[in-house]
Amino acid sequence: MGGMTDRLMLLDTAGIYFRAFYGVPDSVTAPDGTIVNAARGTLDIVARLVAQFQPTHLVACWDDDWRPQWRVDLIPSYKTHRVAEVVELGPDVEDVPDPLTAQVPIIAESLTLLGIPIVGAAEHEADDVIGTLASTAPMPVDVVTGDRDLFQLVDDARDVRVIYTGRGMSNLEILDGAAVQAKYGISPAQYADFATMRGDASDGLPGVAGVGEKTAAGLLRDFGSLDGILAAVADPGSALSAGVRAKLLAAADYLAVAPKVVNVVRDLDLPEVDARIRPVDAETAQAAREFAERWGLASAMTRILGALPAA
Repeated sequence: MGGMTDRLMLLDTAGIYFRAFYGVPDSVTAPDGTIVNAARGTLDIVARLVAQFQPTHLVACWDDDWRPQWRVDLIPSYKTHRVAEVVELGPDVEDVPDPLTAQVPIIAESLTLLGIPIVGAAEHEADDVIGTLASTAPMPVDVVTGDRDLFQLVDDARDVRVIYTGRGMSNLEILDGAAVQAKYGISPAQYADFATMRGDASDGLPGVAGVGEKTAAGLLRDFGSLDGILAAVADPGSALSAGVRAKLLAAADYLAVAPKVVNVVRDLDLPEVDARIRPVDAETAQAAREFAERWGLASAMTRILGALPAA
């Protein structure tokens, strides 16, 4: 890895193992019959990302709490449809199916064996861990996620990009400031305000009724931020149309609390970890292979060991 510019890759780990669980057939099992499709898919996805983007540092960001109570207290509908009553399961659903629940410890153990640190924070989502690490890293950052909310972290000045997995691993999108601007007509710094107004059914965020992406983007172009828009609502002399003013007024209670839910936390007190990708020594490789043998993950482990630098 000599001579490479340092670059930190932050993994939205749950997003990766959900994608793996739904993307790899559940006929993939360990010798004891345990389904290990998500564990195999996760190793394959991480191997592919490391090979393609060549990070020097890597952190698996963890959901210690995927639906923090403080966010639910602010917006009771937050992620409600992902809770137990869900029937139709899809990659976005957090009603974790049992064969996946059983694999999460296996996934965690495989990452730890490979020297990839796992970082979570009590009462916070992986998004908040990613937000904190991306905002404080002393080097360029690639955020790997299928969650559009993290587009708010894109920062050209600090070289923070998002590698967006929402269209699948063979169709990754790399988003910098220009890409966010081209996609939505706003800057990344405006994205959280944009998402607040637009709403997001997959997170149970109602948004402002009658305000879609185009209107939200236009308001942000005219008034700069949600605070600027709300100041215009309060000013009878502002250029806001009566219709839009009425919609924003009707959503006043929601707009008072939603930004706190949508904005990722950027100042968590996280444990210090050594995220540098270390060459895999013989002892680590041997332990990894024994682990892989036990869980029927030999080919996936071979691929990820091949993607990581060797000692």
